[in-house]
Amino acid sequence: MSIKAQLEALIYAAEDPITLDQMAALLKDDLLALNAAPQSSAEAQPLIPAEPLPEKAEDHLGAVESEAIAPEADVRSAKRAKEKSEKAELRGLLKPYLEELMADYTNPDHGIEIREVANGYRMSTKPEHHGVVRGFSKSLKPPIRLSLQALETLAVIAYKQPVTVPEISDIRGVDASGVIGTLLERKLITTAGRKAVVGRPMLYKTTKDFLMRFGLRDLGELPSLEEFEKLAAGELQDDLFPAGESAVADATGVPDDDGGVEQMEEDKAEVPQNVTEPAVSSDPEHNQTDEQVAGQIANESTGG
Repeated sequence: MSIKAQLEALIYAAEDPITLDQMAALLKDDLLALNAAPQSSAEAQPLIPAEPLPEKAEDHLGAVESEAIAPEADVRSAKRAKEKSEKAELRGLLKPYLEELMADYTNPDHGIEIREVANGYRMSTKPEHHGVVRGFSKSLKPPIRLSLQALETLAVIAYKQPVTVPEISDIRGVDASGVIGTLLERKLITTAGRKAVVGRPMLYKTTKDFLMRFGLRDLGELPSLEEFEKLAAGELQDDLFPAGESAVADATGVPDDDGGVEQMEEDKAEVPQNVTEPAVSSDPEHNQTDEQVAGQIANESTGG
């Protein structure tokens, strides 16, 4: 079986995203065998030079004693360094096969693709097929839904993690302790120790399931706060609506939202129907201004 076929089987069978190190460890023997196969017969049997004998027996005994009394910590560190270099070598051998397999799945004939999610790899449907897959999934079981309060709390934790419940409540302005249990039950957040302050409150952070649910490679793919501010300020209106749509709406007098027409009708209804403008009399005395009337009253009071 080829390396690509085994990679495809591993990624398909893995419930959680499988990492490059996990696949390299499982395919270690095949990778090393393929790496050694292209070597020629002369390279396959290299000449090993004989080690020179020590000039004196005392030197040889001294070398043996120094190895025996070598610190155990140095031995462990050397072992870890060797394992690290071996993992790096296996990753380098496996990476070209994985990239070739991912390139094969970009073909339009495939309905699924291999994506890097949560520091691992998994198969998922292509975006152009999400509609039919969503309809099928709805027929199987109801999707997981979160309330607005839970989404707000999850967003605070995602951007401020690790964070405590009092800090979340200060940001949201309401008590968030009741929502934490729901997010823990859905395995979207987990505990991250305790904060070194008075009372030692519990810290919370997002989990790998959070990345998987939202299709994120890591937390760096979260939208920035500046993007949310631009969206709230309406600076992304040209991207969300076709050009000229709002201008046409203004020219035709049709409000953008459904409630605009009702509000206009309510404004008309609030105008009293029995209010009319004062009629103009033919008698000049009835058409005097307020200043003229006040002047006449002042003259009469002074006897003038």
